[in-house]
Amino acid sequence: MPETDPEPRLFGHEAIAAFARTLDNSPGVYRMLDAEARVLYVGKARNLKKRVSNYAKPSGHSPRIARMISETVEMMVLTTRTETEALLLEQNLIKQLKPRYNVLLRDDKSFPNILVSRSHDYPQIKKHRGARKEKGSYFGPFASADAVNRTLNQLQKVFLLRNCSDATFDSRTRPCLLYQIKRCSGPCVGLISRDDYLASVKDAENFLSGKSAKIQEVLASEMQDASEAMEFERAAALRDRIRALTVVQGAQGINPRGVAEADVIALHMEGGQACVQVFFIRANQNWGNRDFYPRTGSGAGEAEVLEAFLGQFYDTKIPPRQVILSHAIENDDLMADALGEKLGRKVEIVVPLRGEKMELVAGAARNARESLARKMSEAATQGKLLKGLADAFGLETVPQRIEVYDNSHIQGTNAVGGMIVAGPEGFLKSQYRKFNIKGDSLTPGDDFGMMKEVLNRRFKRLLKEDPDRQGDTWPDLLLIDGGAGQVSAVAEIMADLGVEGVPFIGVAKGIDRDAGKEEFHRPGQRPFALKRNDPVLYFIQRLRDEAHRFAIGTHRAKRAKSVAATPLDDVPGVGATRKRALLSHFGSAKAVSRADLADLKAVEGISGALAETIYDYFHERG
Repeated sequence: MPETDPEPRLFGHEAIAAFARTLDNSPGVYRMLDAEARVLYVGKARNLKKRVSNYAKPSGHSPRIARMISETVEMMVLTTRTETEALLLEQNLIKQLKPRYNVLLRDDKSFPNILVSRSHDYPQIKKHRGARKEKGSYFGPFASADAVNRTLNQLQKVFLLRNCSDATFDSRTRPCLLYQIKRCSGPCVGLISRDDYLASVKDAENFLSGKSAKIQEVLASEMQDASEAMEFERAAALRDRIRALTVVQGAQGINPRGVAEADVIALHMEGGQACVQVFFIRANQNWGNRDFYPRTGSGAGEAEVLEAFLGQFYDTKIPPRQVILSHAIENDDLMADALGEKLGRKVEIVVPLRGEKMELVAGAARNARESLARKMSEAATQGKLLKGLADAFGLETVPQRIEVYDNSHIQGTNAVGGMIVAGPEGFLKSQYRKFNIKGDSLTPGDDFGMMKEVLNRRFKRLLKEDPDRQGDTWPDLLLIDGGAGQVSAVAEIMADLGVEGVPFIGVAKGIDRDAGKEEFHRPGQRPFALKRNDPVLYFIQRLRDEAHRFAIGTHRAKRAKSVAATPLDDVPGVGATRKRALLSHFGSAKAVSRADLADLKAVEGISGALAETIYDYFHERG
């Protein structure tokens, strides 16, 4: 019996048409895949059959969509109950899969808040980032840590609230320096009553809620009363607090009267690139702005870019009551429903045409335009440097991802490795990684051993997560801080792991460790140097210095944490509250470790069973 030829594989709109015939009218999410099963595009649909059938038409598509259709050989769908669910699923899949033809928000870091903590009788005011798990009042988001720090600095001057940790507060016997320079009211040693301190906390919360005018009126009245009573020192202190309050308001720049709570989001596109500028308006105050540069998915239009940005931006963030946009989006009602579900109340999406809101959008759009112009100029310069780097080191292609490694330690203690990443857009700080050195067999100060551990962990993970190198996480070039020894160590690691095709270069400081005399080492080749005035040399120095800065900062943070740590941190059942009670009762962790069982049982909040656990922990280790 003769063999029958297999049916020819369909491509492009014919493959999509065949797939569309299998669909119904449900809402859901579809994925387009190429011949190698890579996801090209993720989209949502109110009606899957109708939406996918549109792609089956041979003509009538934009150049971007036509290219995407021509590469499609397969499709996948997931049905949902509602289109809102489809929108949320679509954005999650885009962030997870990073399809080439989708708009992608590449920088998705969380934003800091100000927290007035309620876990203590005397609330603490501090910066907070991440999930809102701690009990207290949260105010934010602020656009940057600098914006929070500036505001906290001035609020300390005005309201004299403590920023020390609970453990520090409970262990103090005399006021700290902040009290001496009039940044704290000294509640730790009873220099202010609890009622008066809580009144200051309430004033701070009112200010952060937008009720600053009333607070200034009260302070001005108190200053006048103090002056009339000839209490000139107190009057001067109140005057300084009013000035500090004015500084906070002045630093915020725009303070809209008619917009209490909103994110102002403006888009500017040019040359296939996009910049989205976000201004955070809370309590009628401007809490800073931030720019983003989403990938435009090979040429998406303004409405699609802005809609995708909103879906991905608010995926991990709480939206405000109002979102003010520079451009209309296609599914504004759907997006408003999705954001409203996340907030737990109605969210309004508006595109203003007049008035104060339009002025806010115009200001954000101007910032977006100027930011994108600077970014494109920097990218052109960066592109020249990357090409110069490829020429200098004889690379086959211009590197798109450079990873630079450095270690930091003090005589082997608190050792960490740092990895920074750079590419056509400069430093990619969201891609930076730190490595706590774990090798117990390492000799203290063994830089070769530390580098081996870091690179082993890095490339084992790459081999596990992306063995076919289809993503964008594999480096095109490694720069290692060191000379021939480090290069040999890297060559050994790559050979052991079977990694080929990743060039690496050691950057040694050269004669007298002088900047400008660096020597570059490559496997099996003689070391060489660049001319002192070569822009590529300055570029490499910046890369090395950034890696050194990151590694040193990571090491210092680890060292500070280890210094602040106590043996009580590892005792089972002893959390922050019980640790505070033990330190308050005995004065130090060392005294706790020496206490007998009866004394431990006498501490308030420590049960008999826990006292035995603590006693056994310290007396069975030796």
